[in-house]
Amino acid sequence: MALKPRIAESPQVRLLDLKSKPFFIVASVEVGNTTTKCILTATNMDTGRTHIINKVVKMTRDVRGPKPGEVVFGRTLTGVELTRESIAELVSNSLLESLDKANLDIKTDLNFVVRSTGVVAGFDSPDEVGEFVKALAEGCLLAGVPPKNMTPPMSTSNIPKKFQKYSKMEKVVFDGAVAGVLPPIGSTGVEIVANEMEGELATAGIKEAAKMTDVDFRNPCISIDFGTTLDGRITSPDLPYAKTVGNFCGYAGAIPDAIIRGSRVVDAKLGTALDVLKGEKPTSFLTLKMKGKVIQEYTKRINDLIIIEKVPEHRTRYGSVPVSSEGAKEVGVVLIGCDVGENGSDMGKLSAIGMEICKKYGVQVISAVIDEVMADVTCRLVKVAKDEGLVFEDSTIGITGRAGITGNKPKLILKCLDEMGIAPKVDERVVFVDDGLARGAAVMARCMNSLGTPQYPLGGRHGGKCILAQRVKLQNK
Repeated sequence: MALKPRIAESPQVRLLDLKSKPFFIVASVEVGNTTTKCILTATNMDTGRTHIINKVVKMTRDVRGPKPGEVVFGRTLTGVELTRESIAELVSNSLLESLDKANLDIKTDLNFVVRSTGVVAGFDSPDEVGEFVKALAEGCLLAGVPPKNMTPPMSTSNIPKKFQKYSKMEKVVFDGAVAGVLPPIGSTGVEIVANEMEGELATAGIKEAAKMTDVDFRNPCISIDFGTTLDGRITSPDLPYAKTVGNFCGYAGAIPDAIIRGSRVVDAKLGTALDVLKGEKPTSFLTLKMKGKVIQEYTKRINDLIIIEKVPEHRTRYGSVPVSSEGAKEVGVVLIGCDVGENGSDMGKLSAIGMEICKKYGVQVISAVIDEVMADVTCRLVKVAKDEGLVFEDSTIGITGRAGITGNKPKLILKCLDEMGIAPKVDERVVFVDDGLARGAAVMARCMNSLGTPQYPLGGRHGGKCILAQRVKLQNK
């Protein structure tokens, strides 16, 4: 029987319902290497289901340049310079545009904002990302977001009245665990990988979205986010909170971007796979059949340039992402990285192969090669996790991000995982999710406000009960 990808999709929600029913509305603001997104989500507190209201997506490369006197404190992977002021303006404009499209008021309708960034290549250490997040906060304030909508409330009285009955704040407080998973922070308080928050949000978002499928994506689980940079987590089966036992880092969508830039159908420096492949149908069966041998040959050549491994202890940066190998070792977390050469030194070779494919066979074959390459990357990441003893008997796998869920990738990933023998009926253990990070922002906002839906738990183990009672017992100690 053919393997069937489980793809989580949420239905639309009407404006009338947003105003009349107990919908907790959250804006996820993310400045990434390729795109800057403001995604509005609404969670029905009666059902625990999160809906996507709308998305405003801009290309980060289009951010305005630095003005005289502004300090450049970060760059995207392609070298686009960023200042606190330019980021704040970009965030403010995106947020206001998103709310305007939804006919919502930023002060009366928006309940919470969660900020994150995938732009980590221009920093020297993981803790410097905190400065970037402050710039995102400035953008939210510039748009008119009340400060109280960006920080955890001090008491139930600080939560809007219509949500107070859903808050569990009198029983438990927010202690840093999101969707039942503790972050891997060492004794120094420094994060072990610069985009740790992205991995945290993606994991939580996949947990939430999986509720719309028959996959119970609770702990233990493996989440992989294929944005421009790679992030994600591997969680343990512990109760009441799972531990983060693995982190992913390095390159993800940057790989197909490098391949497509060689095709010369996009800008050789700033072009992305999105520019060419967005909205394109998956490569046709006829093309796959006729060019199958060619596709496999190019896939092998590209895979030979991609390194996937447990991050060596001496590395302070992997796939351009700052990491703390010592911190990871201290807390027992395995860092699994994806690099092309050393910190992207062989990206030019990927572009050269992309140029060759395009000249000889065209974009359809490039698309097919990218699908095969990213499916292989996924399985190689899972294999390292398995070899490190991090794939448990009942582990589930969740995939989000443009370089992991588009085209024929879901089918190819399932086929590869099935051949690896990860689990019987592997398609019942894997879920593919769009906008995992934005959905995770909605989950984090609820966690920070202690807004729970015990009848639809996100924490705990597969098939288990809500962990609220265990959390209460733990905190009462």
